[in-house]
Amino acid sequence: MDQLFPRTAMAVVEFLEKRGVEVHYPTAQTCCGQPMKNSGCASEVDSLAGRFYEIFSDYDYVVCPSGSCTSMVRHHYHDHLSSGQENELKVKVYEFCEFIHDVLKVDDIDASFPHQVGLHQSCHGLRELRLGSSSERNEKAFSKVRTLLAQVKGLELVDLERPDECCGFGGTFAVTEESVSCQMGKDRIQDHLSAKAQVITGVDSSCLMHLEGLIKRSGTQLPTIHVAEILNGSAQL
Repeated sequence: MDQLFPRTAMAVVEFLEKRGVEVHYPTAQTCCGQPMKNSGCASEVDSLAGRFYEIFSDYDYVVCPSGSCTSMVRHHYHDHLSSGQENELKVKVYEFCEFIHDVLKVDDIDASFPHQVGLHQSCHGLRELRLGSSSERNEKAFSKVRTLLAQVKGLELVDLERPDECCGFGGTFAVTEESVSCQMGKDRIQDHLSAKAQVITGVDSSCLMHLEGLIKRSGTQLPTIHVAEILNGSAQL
């Protein structure tokens, strides 16, 4: 976030601080280890998981503007930390929208974004963090992210034909299966275009980065903006 999407990172900080949250950004933090885990380099994750615990264990909450990183810590550290350390992190690490919906219970989002918006629901956030319902389960429809976006003045969420389909990024999957990854991304973009979306938003910059690259290469005009910037009122088209 700090290297590629600093506006999103600052939107998270500003949004939380406006609601009385004391935000710290430990500069010693490093990667959570997800790329190594996905690549089968499990032993390399041990030191990263241990470092994550060491740096963040004293905080009341850890808030991350990424569903995939949050999911890595909450659901995949069991092989790399003691059960006590793992359980300690499980109850304090939150994805950004999840934190403001479940913990802060924000219902006063003071933001305006008068555009038709398509919501890309990233796989980890949807299926591991349960930020919303997914089509393969027989359950009542819900979406924590849509609930928050519905509070933004002028914002109109468009209805996608396949609202919870993968964009094809998948981290290292986009490298090892480039052609499949790109075609999946193009399918997602077309779904948003068909629904008349003027903007694509989501909770994971990695997914948005993948879609943005495909959009730019095609010459299509369809901006991608992280949901934190929209909720903070700092989104720029």
